[in-house]
Amino acid sequence: MQIARLRSTAAVAATALALVAFATACNRGSSTASGSGGSKPAIGIDLPRSDSDFWNSYAQYLNKDIKSDGTNTLPLSNSQNDITKLVANVQVFENTGAKAIVMAPQDTGAIASTLDTLESKKIPVVSVDTRPDKGSVYMVVRADNKAYGTKACEYLGKQLGGKGKVAEFQGALDSVNGRDRSEAFSSCMKTKYPNIKFYELPTDWKGDVASAKLQSLLAQHPDLNGIYMQAGGVFLQPTLALLKQKGLLKPTGTKGHITIVSNDGIPQEFDAIRKGEIDATISQPADLYAKYALYYAEAAAAGKTFKPGATDHDSTIIKLPNGLEDQLPAPLVTKANVDDKSLWGNNIG
Repeated sequence: MQIARLRSTAAVAATALALVAFATACNRGSSTASGSGGSKPAIGIDLPRSDSDFWNSYAQYLNKDIKSDGTNTLPLSNSQNDITKLVANVQVFENTGAKAIVMAPQDTGAIASTLDTLESKKIPVVSVDTRPDKGSVYMVVRADNKAYGTKACEYLGKQLGGKGKVAEFQGALDSVNGRDRSEAFSSCMKTKYPNIKFYELPTDWKGDVASAKLQSLLAQHPDLNGIYMQAGGVFLQPTLALLKQKGLLKPTGTKGHITIVSNDGIPQEFDAIRKGEIDATISQPADLYAKYALYYAEAAAAGKTFKPGATDHDSTIIKLPNGLEDQLPAPLVTKANVDDKSLWGNNIG
């Protein structure tokens, strides 16, 4: 009897420890909202970071859509821009019954082996905003990031009359988004605006790095008259703070104004456009990222398939070497259309 009692106690303790380990691994620095989809297949969702206004907006839309659609999700995790945490969170999803996984790997090269593992276990993956370099994906939900770089270049080129000096805050170049935006911006500048000198400033998507490099660049080139920020969610506030400190934050249309174009489409960028602090941004569709991430994850879990071509939601699915990508629309926003109610940045909150 004593031996049986000890075994029973040990089993209870082991179960409790397993539950604690699961909760800890799945909720690292993360919102833990989950849906109540009943008999629907379980979806695992990892948020990529919480230090960006854009990704925080995406998380808000996800939580809203999970509740309204009744999606059956496991507790959300947040990998905090750390590939090791992302791999650990994915393993928790594997072990707790995920039938599909949504992620947004910030290092698009290092995730390949994890994708191979998931493919071997027949767990489809939807990648949001970032396109993994290798490894099978069911669907990438993303906008055309090369178009971001080209649109930013063309806007700056026209505003500056084809002459001047421009700082470019590059995102992480180990990310397909950072590479696409940088390569497209560079190609456009060299081809269309050869009289504009542009300075590439790698930042790893970090606002403090961008601010420090901008300060050094301004010391060398006080006549800088343009800035391209590849991610307003991390670059906007430190950039405006630095320019204000140096007396360089002059309204649009006034002498000495530095023309600034950004990427993201967050409410803070829209406010800055209205105030004349920045000139434009490209609205990256956080709302549609959340909506179609869930849509494709549920479709994948149900065994549905898709083909390249036009969709019914104003986008185009293209074929990738390792899957498919739904390229969602991302409009340029200026003072002329910043109050458009259809822009997600005017509806979040």
